[in-house]
Amino acid sequence: MSQTITEFDTIAAISTPPGEGAISIVRLSGEAALSTAQRVFKGRDLAQVASHTINYGHIIDPDTDEEVDEVMVSVMRAPKTFTREDVIEINCHGGIVATNRILQLLLSHGARLAEPGEFTKRAFLNGRIDLSQAEAVMDLIRAKTDRSMKVALNQLDGNLSTLIRQLRQDILDVLAQVEVNIDYPEYDDVETMTTKLLLEKAQDVKVRIGELLETAQQGKVLREGLATAIVGRPNVGKSSLLNHLLHEDKAIVTDVAGTTRDVIEEYVNVKGVPLKLVDTAGIHETDDKVEKIGVERSKQALATADLTLLVINGSESLTSEDRELIEETTGQKRIVILNKTDLPQQVDLANLQMLVGDDSVIGTSVLTNDGLSQLEDQIATLFFGGIENSQTTVMVTNARHIGLLKQASAALDDVMSGIAAGMPVDLVQIDMTRAWDLLGEITGDSVQDELLTQLFSQFCLGK
Repeated sequence: MSQTITEFDTIAAISTPPGEGAISIVRLSGEAALSTAQRVFKGRDLAQVASHTINYGHIIDPDTDEEVDEVMVSVMRAPKTFTREDVIEINCHGGIVATNRILQLLLSHGARLAEPGEFTKRAFLNGRIDLSQAEAVMDLIRAKTDRSMKVALNQLDGNLSTLIRQLRQDILDVLAQVEVNIDYPEYDDVETMTTKLLLEKAQDVKVRIGELLETAQQGKVLREGLATAIVGRPNVGKSSLLNHLLHEDKAIVTDVAGTTRDVIEEYVNVKGVPLKLVDTAGIHETDDKVEKIGVERSKQALATADLTLLVINGSESLTSEDRELIEETTGQKRIVILNKTDLPQQVDLANLQMLVGDDSVIGTSVLTNDGLSQLEDQIATLFFGGIENSQTTVMVTNARHIGLLKQASAALDDVMSGIAAGMPVDLVQIDMTRAWDLLGEITGDSVQDELLTQLFSQFCLGK
């Protein structure tokens, strides 16, 4: 018999990752959370215990009186919970069998299985958090570095929401003032005064949106990671560099040229910057069919990279292949690594610097670890120069937010161009109102149900 899903049924899901572990947590939320849990719990009467307490007992199958597991049950009563509903969390022994058995008992005795992200969705619908904070929950789960975690916590605390709501309030204030001036004109030049109000506010809000957008590139890197291609001709030390940054021997390293024949991808934390490192096959001319495929994949990785680490062998003179790679990577965000500085140097450093222009050239020896800390510092400086490493710094990390901020900024451009063209105030107001609506989509103050469904479907079950 199919179960009819309503928006505020009592829901249940496993909130911890699947597999073996010390404990697992099965979470319930809804009006019947306490009574549903009590049906399968043998211990204290959960209806009588104080809120925000944890209670010892056993989970039993009420149909057979069979004991399923020894547990601790947390009781949290509305409204002081994440969902602002009654919430029960059953802490059981980790493992697939016991955890799933408890979930199935709850589903058989009053709860339904939660949809992906439904606990967080309820927190949003019940006013516990706004939409940008809800998205920060997923960013926090996916954070790859301490720095990205701090930015997610900053957004979860509502710092971005506060800025966006202030912008919306400023726009609303000027729209209200415009309406008053139009409906109750006290001066003959009311049109001029009203237009001046709109223009000044549009300029002010656009500047503040621009300041937020200046953090977008760094924020997006923190959220999604920086696609970083390690490129160079064969046997210049690319795989050794990858192994150093990973702190493990992931790639095979030999003195035989062309050891790496395919693309190797790994995530690594470099000074708070999450890098998606791509160790490429040496880019050079070859008749070997396998190497040719590897070289083509290397070129594809290079074309889509956010950052290129171009490795050159300092113990050999620059070759035509080195020069081709320098030319091919010109215009990209690039750091040039002059490797093997522990050997007698053959590269003319002044000539190399002239070829790469303003890009940094860092001498390294992966064998002796010389220069590698400077390389890591340069990567961090390249992407976070001028951006404070602070938990209080508001940074835009979400592609959806970035898109909406750009659209709002464009709407404000339309306000200013409309005023410059002498358009009537009521038409200019339409663009100002559109900027207000677009900013509201960031926090969820103006948002469609279809968007909510799409956003929360990306969450994991139990969150």
